[in-house]
Amino acid sequence: MARWLPRSADLTRFCQKLNRVKTLEDNMMETSFNRCLSTIDLTLLGIGGMVGSGLYVLTGTVAKEIAGPAVIVSFIIAGFASLLAALCYAEFGARVPKTGSAYMFTYVSVGEIWAFLIGWNVLLEYMIGGAAVARAWSGYLDSVFNHKIKNFTETHVGIWQVPFLARYPDFLAAAILLVATAFISFGAKVSSWLNHVFSAISMGVILFILIMGFVLAQPKNWSAQEGGFAPYGLSGIMAGTATCFYAFVGFDVIAASSEEARNPQRAVPRAIAFSLGLATGAYILVSVVLTLMVPWHTLDPDSALADAFYRRGYAWAGFLVAAGSICAMNTVLLSNLFSLPRIVYAMAEDGLFFRVFSQVHPRTQVPVIGIVVFGVLMALLALVFDLEALVQFLSIGTLLAYTFVAASIIVLRFQQQKVDAPAPAAGSRPSPEPHEGPSASELKEYESFSDKLQLVDRDRSKEHREPGQLKAAFEPYLEFLSDFYPGEVVTVAVVTLMVSAICLCSILVFGNTHLHLPTWSYSLLLVLFSLGFLLSLLLIWAHEQQRGTQTFQIPLVPLSPALSIVLNIYLMLKLSYMTWLRFAVWLLLGLLVYFGYGIWHSKENLREPRPQRVSARYVVFPSGSLEERVQAVQPSAQPSAGLPDTDTDDGKR
Repeated sequence: MARWLPRSADLTRFCQKLNRVKTLEDNMMETSFNRCLSTIDLTLLGIGGMVGSGLYVLTGTVAKEIAGPAVIVSFIIAGFASLLAALCYAEFGARVPKTGSAYMFTYVSVGEIWAFLIGWNVLLEYMIGGAAVARAWSGYLDSVFNHKIKNFTETHVGIWQVPFLARYPDFLAAAILLVATAFISFGAKVSSWLNHVFSAISMGVILFILIMGFVLAQPKNWSAQEGGFAPYGLSGIMAGTATCFYAFVGFDVIAASSEEARNPQRAVPRAIAFSLGLATGAYILVSVVLTLMVPWHTLDPDSALADAFYRRGYAWAGFLVAAGSICAMNTVLLSNLFSLPRIVYAMAEDGLFFRVFSQVHPRTQVPVIGIVVFGVLMALLALVFDLEALVQFLSIGTLLAYTFVAASIIVLRFQQQKVDAPAPAAGSRPSPEPHEGPSASELKEYESFSDKLQLVDRDRSKEHREPGQLKAAFEPYLEFLSDFYPGEVVTVAVVTLMVSAICLCSILVFGNTHLHLPTWSYSLLLVLFSLGFLLSLLLIWAHEQQRGTQTFQIPLVPLSPALSIVLNIYLMLKLSYMTWLRFAVWLLLGLLVYFGYGIWHSKENLREPRPQRVSARYVVFPSGSLEERVQAVQPSAQPSAGLPDTDTDDGKR
């Protein structure tokens, strides 16, 4: 029975496969895509992804049902919270100008399986998000024509009474997705130009809303007679913040487009900052004029802006608002269809997803197969499925991606920059040097051994310390940590920080409601997990980090990413249990794809040398120097013979 159990060496090798990181090319600007997007193009893509139907629907819903006029404060807090995540994306997008967004960022810093799961969730997020926006677009246009399209379809096609299916097939939603797919397949420049047109119309309508809104504003609508500025108090403001946070999730389209940017090191951080600032300003100002035009408790949640102008005697303005809303939804559709195939392309290019999706059209320089296949799948979702129950699924995938990107920033910032040695020729063996110590290239050939070696004679008096090493000021107090390999303590501290954040947020969310903890235990657990979080943060801060890079760096590391991690985990735990159940099912499907295909076809798996038995000896002389002798030993011909006799090998040598 024991011989069927996996050996510890096999388990170690398997875990190393799961956590291997992506090897980046020497010249990361080389690409099969067309680098044609400027800072303005990326900025408008980001604005199009964020300022969608939420500006016309979400503001009225949150103002009436959750926060009142204090929805303004909710958008300010949500904008700041989104800024923390956006800055993490900006640093990664500048340092790693490759398509793939959160998937790519996780792959180069955390590990392969985590990157695949992030990409797998983002894939579903974009599919459901695009289909949901298409149905909203169809419903909004149908309402302009007094629901004639819906009535015609129900009369001639019929009504479905099937769980998870829509009440009737939405042919208009499917058609708009197919048309958008056709435009996206023509290339990045055509997609960008189309996004410019719709964004210009949308921003023109927003400007009209602001000017007319301030002209029609009545400050008495914030007075105590109408309920005051914050009728639902602080709890209403924070609940509104959780809802408003999802209005800013579209900025990752900029990171996904970094491989098509002319100068990604400068354009990506600027575009993310500009687009997020303009989107936040638009949401705040529209919330101001909306709640000043009419009393907040009389708003129509479904069409708040159009209804507000109608009640003030400007019914014609409702048509402009409808036009702006449709154009805004078009930009969100383009954003989803633009990003999704590029993330699939990145996964397929790395070998983790089916290779056919990595093909780039030589003329348009876009992944046409991915665009067409997933555009058709998105259209089918919009045609037949009831997406209302699945829309909340969007949140968990986005928040999980934000969490891993924030953690990846900390890990990457405290890592030493690796320099890849040339790969040895196939079938060759390393020739040991009898009279010299191991060279850097020899150590690199057996990275699984050499990366963990600690040199006995390390010059502790050096003023310059590498990233991941303990700061000199803390060495007298934390001397036992100086013996670890640079970056190891930081990685453990990041894991501890995330576990502490999960426990802390769980107590905050479920402590009083579901767990019914007494006050003393509730307070004690909060203090313990808060201390664990803070100690992990301080331990990370006590180590040196990378400085002086030529690209953008997020300030206040590790504090800024840590705050983003806490916020994202808190919002994830606020989601319903059905969302978590669907998320678990989707994760299981993803694991089947990864272990059935991805782990075997991964490019990193192909880069690994063929398995050989390796015996290593380490001799420490009294002088403190370290000598490594590595010899490749052929596997025994008889399985029952066990490990080869090292004395015999030494004699042969």
